Amino acid sequence: MRIILFGPPGVGKGTQAKLLSSKLRIPHISTGDMLREAVAARTELGKKAQAVMEAGQLVSDDIMIGIIQDVLTSEKTKEGFILDGFPRTLAQAKALTQLLDERHMQLDNVIDMQIDEQKIVERLGKRLTCRECGKIYNIAIDKLSDSSKCPNCGGELYQRDDDKPETVRKRLRVYNESTAPVKEYYKHLGLLQSVSASGQIEDINNAILAMLNRH
Repeated sequence: MRIILFGPPGVGKGTQAKLLSSKLRIPHISTGDMLREAVAARTELGKKAQAVMEAGQLVSDDIMIGIIQDVLTSEKTKEGFILDGFPRTLAQAKALTQLLDERHMQLDNVIDMQIDEQKIVERLGKRLTCRECGKIYNIAIDKLSDSSKCPNCGGELYQRDDDKPETVRKRLRVYNESTAPVKEYYKHLGLLQSVSASGQIEDINNAILAMLNRH
């Protein structure tokens, strides 16, 4: 099964992708995690991506397509995948179609997770990131005993500039402008389905699974 989880920053794509990956036994491919790993490692790609992300902009198509191309040619995606954070532009969507065609693969579902924007601003305002390992926590969900130290590696936790309210609103504007054509693209292909991302995590997951079973 090949799935794209679609939705604005902070909608919960990563959380749902991890649950689906465990239940469906297919890998979760998070382009956001890949980029954050590159930033933490201070690679050339990471340095370029960091400046763009901190400004609330989207990373260039060329960088993102290159990352996905590497993933799709790897052995781990042979039996399927859940893409989280890609594609975000029409150029990326068309490039993904071409990459899949070249490998005689096809998408099964594109799931658009929808939520009120104010809830996203509130959610991201509760996110903390580790300076050392890059792991992300939510103060409300993860119930951290110490909000200054990473439970994973002991590194310092901080709020990223792109999780602050003014930057989040800018990210949402950029997201909506760039992804509207992508939704139309997948709608035209008959792949786009919508699910509410409000409510309890398990309820949202069950709704997604029911949708996948119907198709």
